Amino acid sequence: MNTPNKLTLLRVIMIPVFMVVYMYFNTYPIISAAIFALAFVTDMLDGYLARKNNQVSNFGKIMDPLADKVLVAAAMVLLTAAGIVNPWVTVLVLAREFAVSGIRIAAAVEGNVVAASIWGKVKTIWQFVAITLALLVNKQTLYIDIFMWANLALTVMSGIDYIVKNKKYLSYK
Repeated sequence: MNTPNKLTLLRVIMIPVFMVVYMYFNTYPIISAAIFALAFVTDMLDGYLARKNNQVSNFGKIMDPLADKVLVAAAMVLLTAAGIVNPWVTVLVLAREFAVSGIRIAAAVEGNVVAASIWGKVKTIWQFVAITLALLVNKQTLYIDIFMWANLALTVMSGIDYIVKNKKYLSYK
């Protein structure tokens, strides 16, 4: 197993650790925010290493985006349950993630890989910033709301961009 795939697996393992720390040791929100941030850094690092060292694999093509989506979903659900993030934001963000995953699966069935667009990359970075801030502040505030609604706007924009560019995978054959 190559290093990028090991980093992806590390991120998968970090998700339940992040959840346990957030749910049971939340008196120190910096710890759960640090775990989330470290997991996000493994995402950037595994992609960089895979491309740099020509170690792109089928496992990585499937597991990397899946691990990212599970990490974001876990954080958004926990923040919503804590009353920090509006449930509408979480549901719509997750709906976009499921839709994009569906398109990726449809493309994979046809032997294609759909790369992330610049909007997807901007969305991902903004999600990281918004979620990390919400984890650190650990309470509902106006500026957390603003960051999360901006997160939703970028998520919807990138989702629309993704669907428009890949609509060929939505048709029935």
